[in-house]
Amino acid sequence: MNTTRFMWRSGWITIVVVVVGLFGAWVLLNAVIGGRCDAACVVGSLSQALRLATPIAFAALCGVICERAGVVDIGIEGKMLMSAMTCYAINLFGFQVLKDSMGAEAAGSLSRLLAVGLGMLSALLLAMLHAVVSIRFKVDQIISGTVINILAIGVTGYMYRSFLAENLPAGPGTFPILNIPFLANLPVIGPILFQQKPLTYVMLILMVAVHYVLFFTPWGLRTRAVGEHPRAADTLGINVFRTRYVNVWIGGLVAGLGGAWFTLEAVDVFNPLMTNGLGFIGLAAMIFGKWNPFGALAGALIFGLGSSVTSTVSIFRPDIPSQIPQMLPYILTIIVLTGVVGRAVPPAADGQPYEK
Repeated sequence: MNTTRFMWRSGWITIVVVVVGLFGAWVLLNAVIGGRCDAACVVGSLSQALRLATPIAFAALCGVICERAGVVDIGIEGKMLMSAMTCYAINLFGFQVLKDSMGAEAAGSLSRLLAVGLGMLSALLLAMLHAVVSIRFKVDQIISGTVINILAIGVTGYMYRSFLAENLPAGPGTFPILNIPFLANLPVIGPILFQQKPLTYVMLILMVAVHYVLFFTPWGLRTRAVGEHPRAADTLGINVFRTRYVNVWIGGLVAGLGGAWFTLEAVDVFNPLMTNGLGFIGLAAMIFGKWNPFGALAGALIFGLGSSVTSTVSIFRPDIPSQIPQMLPYILTIIVLTGVVGRAVPPAADGQPYEK
């Protein structure tokens, strides 16, 4: 299919799915809370949905980048967890070291930026381990990803019990909301899209950038060729191993951004297992989007909306047990994975080690 037609088709499908999903959620929400969700409530819920969709979108984008090159990565959850812990520790201790010499505000800004960089680096190290084990030694990629998750749970749990569970001094807090001048004042769309925290903006920019690279650049063409037919790509002179390595590394950096969201944008604290399965939900969003960045974003937004509806219902209907609305994002995941959204076909060589 022509790449331009493919891009437009994917974009329209994304728009239709999101609009239908939002309308359906609004109708259901009003039915549950007795019609008390006015325009301000809807805008607030949609803004929160985008914020909550951010880590899911990063996880989905990591999966797209890796699997388009033929490498399955279910270790996204572990990479996000490791990054979340690293970001919290660097943000906290970096602030304590820098605040006397730079002042609290400047130290807080610098410590958060350092935390993002080192959080991404920690996720990259796990991605490099996964790449070597699955590409060089051809270990089953599902097993390798599972080991990454277990390793991250063990390391973060140990670090938390040993260093982070004590009464620590107050940190610099999370990233502030960044209002885009003029655009933030637009009705409806302004509060939703342009009154967010920095990592949400980074996620939206990355979605567009990765889509362009995958479908409109030579690197993207090589990546898709390696994921579909690596032997043919090798025959044409494409280095299959290098392409897979680089894509897995880039995917690890993106997953690191998703982990940073938990302790730099959501809350200023780290708890064991705080990623709460969002890495796996990101993989479901990737499948929903048929391994396309825009489609993955649509899936992430739907899951984010489910989480936003959960909190809204808890506010307006405290009589409903909290466990019931909390099931909604996971019910959506099951619906996606059972194929209700249509048959999703992965890249032909996805998960298959390459023998030169």
